[in-house]
Amino acid sequence: MKNTDISGARIHLKAPKMNRLKDTFFHLSGLYRIYGRRLEGEIRGGDIPNHVALILDGNRRWAKRHLTMPKEGHQRGADAVENLLDWCEEFDIKIITLYALSAENLGRDDGELGHLYELIRLRLEKLYNDPRIHRNKMRVKGIGRIELLPDSIKEALRQLDDVTKDYNDHFLNIALAYGGQYELVDAVKKIGEKIKMGSLDVNEISREEIESNLYTSYLPQSSPDMILRTSGEKRLSGFLMWQSAYSELVFMDIFWPEFRKIDLMRAIRTFQERRRRLGR
Repeated sequence: MKNTDISGARIHLKAPKMNRLKDTFFHLSGLYRIYGRRLEGEIRGGDIPNHVALILDGNRRWAKRHLTMPKEGHQRGADAVENLLDWCEEFDIKIITLYALSAENLGRDDGELGHLYELIRLRLEKLYNDPRIHRNKMRVKGIGRIELLPDSIKEALRQLDDVTKDYNDHFLNIALAYGGQYELVDAVKKIGEKIKMGSLDVNEISREEIESNLYTSYLPQSSPDMILRTSGEKRLSGFLMWQSAYSELVFMDIFWPEFRKIDLMRAIRTFQERRRRLGR
């Protein structure tokens, strides 16, 4: 596929290894910083997405490529999330939704899953006193079938929710044990219970009623402006099935641990270049 980015932009490319080599050369050439500054100036002159959702994919494949253990890939992926929060603060992105652990992931090998649980717990606890959270009045909440997670993670999420419950300037949503089909099933069950109790008539079921029963119902904007997936896979894998109806989709062929500020800026520029009709 033709590439129009002078730095070898890694969006929708078919030759990831070659493009990684091109990017490495470009970085070492000294032009990388110049290009980064130019790109940042360009996107700051356009519309910055208010709600960005990310599918954090490729940790294990990154580890395999670097001949290391999967847990190292997950560790590097967690570090990339730390950097992402800094960059989103720079661009004043109000809502961030991270697909960190799918419901299907719960069936992984016990050893890898145990490490993932511990890493997630530690990173959640680190957010308690993270100055970015309190400086930006950021509500932090887990979405998904949280009841399936270990008690230690449930407790960490409960404490985060408690310490940030009065914040509503920014939002950080962490999808754990999440599945889009499960979300819709759970919403249908809630609506069915209302009908059973007599508080809702079947003819009153509307789009707004469904949205009010989704995991994201507490957000001022539940539908992402942009959904970004790393690793080269070009599908949503059930992520935010209802909310993504009119989201702009950006797929990058880099693994999540490699994600950089310039990649976020490229994605935002792609978002800005599209004409959003929102079904109209």
